[in-house]
Amino acid sequence: MRMGSVAFGVVVGFLLAGIVFVIARRITSATSPATTLDPVSVVHQIQRLNELVSVKYTVQKVVGLEEQKVPFGSEKLLLFVQAEVLAGIDLSKLAAADIKWLPAKRMQVMLPPPKIEHVVIDDKETKVWDRQITWWTPWVPYNPDLERQARLKAKDTIQQAAIDMGILDQARRNAEAGIRSLLETFGVKSVTLASPVGNT
Repeated sequence: MRMGSVAFGVVVGFLLAGIVFVIARRITSATSPATTLDPVSVVHQIQRLNELVSVKYTVQKVVGLEEQKVPFGSEKLLLFVQAEVLAGIDLSKLAAADIKWLPAKRMQVMLPPPKIEHVVIDDKETKVWDRQITWWTPWVPYNPDLERQARLKAKDTIQQAAIDMGILDQARRNAEAGIRSLLETFGVKSVTLASPVGNT
């Protein structure tokens, strides 16, 4: 499952990089050749890529939850969860101060850190795998809220699993590929990008 999710993210990354390149060419053709790439205009052009530099993983997990009963006994629940995790870099936070021109038509761009944008549980693919009360307390009723609690726990577990699988690194690479493609169409010879790794 890990390899499948990673492969899916990589494919999405390559597809988005291609889309970004095509759009970058269109942006360039629609821009006057006399346009000066000052930091403000660079920020404006990069921010137009905001929705094209994200990456999505599909993650599956089995999450267990146990609730102790009063005065004794317990209820256990296993939940099979499938969710989509979307990560990216919020280019709207990019500022002119993050753009620096270097000699020989080179440019340095300091990007915001990649982050998890949302985790969405697929209700159609998510189901209770197993549920039981300790055998010596069969009269203890099931907690109807336990599945909801397991779903909340699953979101945190799935988010961390996606991070461990490299979704934030993939989001950063997607952003860097898109920005390089864009700026090179404007005649920038070399682009240096820096981006701290985030996990929120």
